[in-house]
Amino acid sequence: MTPDAVDTAGAAPPEPGPVVAIPVYAGVSELELGVMMTVCRLCGGEGAALTVNRSRASIVTAGGLVSTPHVLYAALPEPAGLLLPGGPGAARASRDPLLRAFLAAHAALPTGAVGSGTLLCGEAGTLTGRVVGGPAELGDTLWGFGVAGVQAGQVVTDGGLMTTPSGLPALQAALHVAARVWGEAAAAQAADQIGYRPA
Repeated sequence: MTPDAVDTAGAAPPEPGPVVAIPVYAGVSELELGVMMTVCRLCGGEGAALTVNRSRASIVTAGGLVSTPHVLYAALPEPAGLLLPGGPGAARASRDPLLRAFLAAHAALPTGAVGSGTLLCGEAGTLTGRVVGGPAELGDTLWGFGVAGVQAGQVVTDGGLMTTPSGLPALQAALHVAARVWGEAAAAQAADQIGYRPA
């Protein structure tokens, strides 16, 4: 080996990059979850997004797909951002004390809440004093969380929090969080790869 050669055989593996946590639950929207996972992988590579639950037991999504969470809350590396998909199981999941405590402890992180996923933030107390969007059908419910304003049916950004209606607006929420975790350029490149052109 020449003096200029670098010996990497004993080198420590590279540090993992930032992780976005995506809490999942029975009845989660696989469309919203899939969009979120795709954006995070495009920006940060494999392992950039981890689904998390109180158990590693498989869950059934809103469309009947079976999914196994990547990690338990206790095993999750410190996240750099949060994405909260909605789905018909969100109201029940929002009452889980472990999920509420997790969201409350990470309220300062960049967060994207989609559709009924906004209920997860509300029950955790992280919507207080915020202006929020979300699904039109949840407008009255969202007022009950001490919000400063509700723009039902709209995509709304209030600081690091973006709340959106259900479905494809999950892409906007995922790009919002990605831009804050991996940078604007990475988020723009992911949007271009997906073919998304913001208005």
